[in-house]
Amino acid sequence: MRKILHVDMDAFYASVEQRDDPALRGRPVAVGGRSGRGVVCAASYEARPFGVRSAMPMAHARKLCPDLIVVPPRFAVYKEVSDVVRGIFRSYTDLVEPLSLDEAYLDVTEPKRGPRSATLIAQSIRREIHEATGLTASAGVSFAKFFAKVASDLDKPDGLSVIQPHEARAFMAALPVEKFHGVGPATARRLHGLGIRTGADLQSWDEAALRQRLGKTGGWLYRLGQCDDTRPVRPHRVRKSVGVERTFSHNERGEAAILARLEPITSELVRRLDTHGLAGRTVTLKLKTARFVQSTRSASFASPVWQEGPLATIAAALLARPEVPDSPLRLVGLTVSSLVPLADVDGVQLSLEL
Repeated sequence: MRKILHVDMDAFYASVEQRDDPALRGRPVAVGGRSGRGVVCAASYEARPFGVRSAMPMAHARKLCPDLIVVPPRFAVYKEVSDVVRGIFRSYTDLVEPLSLDEAYLDVTEPKRGPRSATLIAQSIRREIHEATGLTASAGVSFAKFFAKVASDLDKPDGLSVIQPHEARAFMAALPVEKFHGVGPATARRLHGLGIRTGADLQSWDEAALRQRLGKTGGWLYRLGQCDDTRPVRPHRVRKSVGVERTFSHNERGEAAILARLEPITSELVRRLDTHGLAGRTVTLKLKTARFVQSTRSASFASPVWQEGPLATIAAALLARPEVPDSPLRLVGLTVSSLVPLADVDGVQLSLEL
């Protein structure tokens, strides 16, 4: 039986800012852009009761929390802290799969040091992180990546939760599909349409029926419902791109309508780039017509892109080059590739011309 941990730093960017500036401690803080198009990269736990969340437009966050303190991100500092945390991880196991600067999976089935108990290892790691950085981390312990990931979110902040193999099926049965790691709002709506709202509902379906209605996703969900997650921890995973796409509930046509649809897509893309600590030199706009004809338009730049304003400008320019599609669109996506670590990027983003 494998022993898998998922360790997640608590409100990472915001916690670093509160650590380094005592005046911010105990106050609602959001890390992100201050401009009208700014997006929340991270929110402190004091800001969250007001409804402030990552990926939210900063203007909306300010309305929800008038006393919100907005702090610009310092990615070089976050990278330094992340390197310290990953050093602690690797002192226990070489099987570390980072998901972003602030979270990772660890396989501690055969630890390099410490106790044999995965729970005790998780306790030790959290203690060492706090001693080395002054920050807290939450951890989930289980036999599979899915359950470790879900467990790490059960007792935040500064918590530790364990899901044993014999508890997994009952735990899954009670879990709302919205809490499934990897199930987004669109998939959750499709599942609700099929009458699947919890793991118990999912467990009542056979695999063939789920595949018929949901394709490959149906097979993956069936396996999760049966608590079958054999994915290994992959220590050398290299991300090649970061993207967001949306299928519309009704087809869209015309420049204004498509640009309006691109706004939340761009905001979410910025959030994901921030989460992974990445920027990129190539931006690709994906378009799919109502007749399922797909096309892409790309542009590459000498300076890496990661901020919302330049990305929105590039997306609008790509939409108009060579011309705005005349056919109704059912899907639009935006992707950044040719990735580089954000910590290695100059803090000033140069002007970009297509």
